[in-house]
Amino acid sequence: MVQKYQSPIRVYKHPFELVMEAYERRFPTCHLIPMFVDSEVLEETESEDGSVHNVQRRCKLDVDAPRLLKRIAGVDYVYFSQENTLNKRERTLHIESHNETFSNRVIIHELCSYSAHPENEDWTCFEQSASLDIKSFFGFESTVEKIAMKQYASSIKKGKEIIEFYLNQLEEEGISHVPRWTPSLDAPSSSVTTKPVCATPKLLQLELPVTPAVSIPVSTDANDRELADATQSEATSNDVTNQPDDQMENQTGTPDG
Repeated sequence: MVQKYQSPIRVYKHPFELVMEAYERRFPTCHLIPMFVDSEVLEETESEDGSVHNVQRRCKLDVDAPRLLKRIAGVDYVYFSQENTLNKRERTLHIESHNETFSNRVIIHELCSYSAHPENEDWTCFEQSASLDIKSFFGFESTVEKIAMKQYASSIKKGKEIIEFYLNQLEEEGISHVPRWTPSLDAPSSSVTTKPVCATPKLLQLELPVTPAVSIPVSTDANDRELADATQSEATSNDVTNQPDDQMENQTGTPDG
């Protein structure tokens, strides 16, 4: 069953261009996100007139999961593919992410977007949604779902803190304004974008009940203990000795660092 999560729209009372300047500072890694170990740019393209910028990254994450589950799954890190499409003319940034690790067992798809506020061009809106489809995971399906919900709730809270941190950093550096993009006089009259702006994938268009992100409890020590207990309980009820031979499948095609 596909689970869907939707966070409430967040508004930053700063212009889109300044928020983008803050957003870019979280790469290639961010000390404010301990689980975000590293990222690598795989491909970077730009439209002919410079208005659309597309970046594809592979992100390396140290997921906060019980050690027992990591040992059974045979993983230390999880890899995600991320595609960012910045449209400077339209003042939008679309971010689409999906997991590479265990993609034949678990499908995690996340969409985020930044855009100029429709009623105040000096403000910026942020929207975030995600879907989770667990096909099979060594008998630990319910534990994986709890971990995913915990990570999603944490990312909602952390995302706001990170942007505000870098906005304050920019202000301390004397950067309070970033000019809007304008076409160059020498640029062609019509631009040819190398990659289209990300469209909402069919996976998130399914008519399924949406679980509001605000209903997902933020991680606490008690929750962590409960999750660990749940993992141990599932481990007891499952015959771990019958693990599939493909438990190390996620190591293929992933970077070393």
